[in-house]
Amino acid sequence: MKKLTAPADTEEEEEEEEEEEEELPETEGRRRDEHAAGFTAADSMSLDEDTRWLEWVTKQFESIAGEDKEIDIDEFKTALKVKESFFAERFFALFDSDGSSSISLDELLEALDLLIHGTETDKLKFLFQVYDVDGSGSIDPDELRTVLKSCLRESAISLPEEKLDDLTLALFESADKDNSGAITFEELKAELENFPEVMENLTISAANWLKPPDLDQKKRHAPRYLTRAYWHNNSRKLLFLVLYACLSLLLFVGAVLQHRQGGVWFMVAKGCGQCLNFNCTFVMMLMLRRCLTWLRATWVVRVLPLDQNILLHQIVGYAILCYTLAHTTAHILNFVQLSHSSEFTLWEYLFTTRPGIGWVKGTASVTGVVLQVVICLMVLCSSTFVRRSGHFEVFYWSHLSYVWVWSLLVVHCANFWKWFVVPGLVFLLEKIVGIAVSRIGGLYIVEVNLLPSKVTHLVIKRPQFFHFKPGDYVYINIPVIAKYEWHPFTISSAPEQSDSLWLHIRSMGQWTNRLYEYFRQPESEMVSPKRLATSLKNRRQLLRAQVSVKFGENHRFCNIKCYVDGPYGTPTRQIFASEHAVLIGAGIGITPFASILQSIMYRYRRRKQNCPSCNYSWCENIKDSEMKLRKVDFIWINRDQKSFEWFVSLLTKLEMDQADEEPEGRFLEMHMYMTSALSKNDMKAIGLQMALDLLAKKEKRDSITGLRTRTQPGRPEWGKVFQKVSEEKKGKVHVFYCGSPALAKVIKAQCEHFGFNFYKENF
Repeated sequence: MKKLTAPADTEEEEEEEEEEEEELPETEGRRRDEHAAGFTAADSMSLDEDTRWLEWVTKQFESIAGEDKEIDIDEFKTALKVKESFFAERFFALFDSDGSSSISLDELLEALDLLIHGTETDKLKFLFQVYDVDGSGSIDPDELRTVLKSCLRESAISLPEEKLDDLTLALFESADKDNSGAITFEELKAELENFPEVMENLTISAANWLKPPDLDQKKRHAPRYLTRAYWHNNSRKLLFLVLYACLSLLLFVGAVLQHRQGGVWFMVAKGCGQCLNFNCTFVMMLMLRRCLTWLRATWVVRVLPLDQNILLHQIVGYAILCYTLAHTTAHILNFVQLSHSSEFTLWEYLFTTRPGIGWVKGTASVTGVVLQVVICLMVLCSSTFVRRSGHFEVFYWSHLSYVWVWSLLVVHCANFWKWFVVPGLVFLLEKIVGIAVSRIGGLYIVEVNLLPSKVTHLVIKRPQFFHFKPGDYVYINIPVIAKYEWHPFTISSAPEQSDSLWLHIRSMGQWTNRLYEYFRQPESEMVSPKRLATSLKNRRQLLRAQVSVKFGENHRFCNIKCYVDGPYGTPTRQIFASEHAVLIGAGIGITPFASILQSIMYRYRRRKQNCPSCNYSWCENIKDSEMKLRKVDFIWINRDQKSFEWFVSLLTKLEMDQADEEPEGRFLEMHMYMTSALSKNDMKAIGLQMALDLLAKKEKRDSITGLRTRTQPGRPEWGKVFQKVSEEKKGKVHVFYCGSPALAKVIKAQCEHFGFNFYKENF
């Protein structure tokens, strides 16, 4: 998945972006879903804060109540922004104490005061009244089923009617202690006491319009860039940047001193030009993928920040832009001075060859202008807003103009070729090897599965001599989709799977959407008569691409020609050198970990074949030093229920591989989070989450995913997650993340706090 952020989908580089509104960097230690919560039991307000809150509620009430100074049911629903009207109607009925079908300011303040300042019992009584739809003083099974059905809709969870019945019965039977056929308030309170995490922060959510922004402000802390933990965990990158800055300064000063007879602006132009000679070759070296993949297997990876080559590439790219602008500006100012004392005008200095400036027929100024335009366009088309717009091709094709930049630089500057010749030869060799490798042998997509959330699962026949490491990525070209386009995606199958390669590609940009739509259309439409008649060559190509067998709407066997360039290494190659690995995937960011988890469990099973007394191994082709892992925590964050279907079969198999509990605890622990589901402390989800917990214990299976691992609602509390990891003391912790940049910042900050090593998938 290419991403300039994580290995795999290319044009979808920020493909988890939708997930991650997901993890905006809020204050850790507080419920992530409080951004939608109006009132919490944990809120304790001082007198000043209480006054400020009262003023805010009054202001918000007036803004929504209108001229009649009353809130009706429609206005109430709009303000609460709830998905399911059941809860809005129940809350409205309880707020409307006089039964007038409208809520006055006094009624609203009275209800909110009870929920904020009331006792735990007061809040539980409110919850009980929400569930007691007919007001009979008890909750019968049908009422409970109605509430749970609304809870499912509110949390965007889809379950069959039979499962809803099972959930209702599980909760009802557990709460109805006296088997009277109805749940009383005391019984509900007793049942809730079995779920302490629910009681610690009970909320009535979706009333964020009533919460003053002042109460949400984070405490001021020292910038993370000034903390000792940040400097310790980023030492390699910081040292590298210091050396880079010192070298650039040295080159600049050296060039300035060498041309000190030419005037101030001429000296500045030459200094920037010398820095450009270095940077325009160095920026290429940072993208020598095969060399970097090879270096990752050496001691160099412990000294240089190879895993951050994309970030460094971007930094050097912006440095080139700055040097170019300074270089051009200095030359223009110098030409202004020269035009006053020479026969040539400023226009002739800039746009003609008449002044004879340059070592190739006086073309320095002309090539300089062209270079300035091309470099500015390259940087502009590489910007985040272009890549995220779904038009990855704009970035891709504009970036290919680096060939013209290097060609023009050779003509523009007499000394550039001396800087370029060695890196250029290595770059050319990499390209030749890449083309040769990708074209040797015929690769074919033999199977396609269309998965939920527009994910295309490609199964490619694996070449005999294609070797890769878990988490590696490849560039793929599919001529029937786009003849000249190459896009990188993470390999989601394990290296031990010798017969095929898996790629999971989420549709987020033009190329990936074309790929998905190509396989979604009926078989008869995939090869049209007009296209077959164009030429014999096209006929043969398209006939090879024709799907031969169709298995249902979303599963096909096929025989489609493709080309693969790679594999290329990623930071996840460090996993097997870790002792305690934490793998965090957001959405389709699971793809590198799909391969890694399979490989980890494969090696784990083989390592378990050692004799417990003499440590003799029955495995001849694997060394103990190849895997130091003692514990693996896998965290997968998804927006909705369907997204879990991508890899649920794989995760089920991994659970079965360690069905028996290990003496020291499970080697692999899974943690699933569904962000659309409301948390256990939310009044609109308490009953559902309690029922899901009870049914999961009874059936030993999660109702949402079918896994043994219980799916957690909402977002992870990273402070608590990492605190638990730290307390396990299984060795040095390495955190590997693939997902959105917004969530990466939150996790990285927590890793720095706990002293964990952090690796982000990007290339």
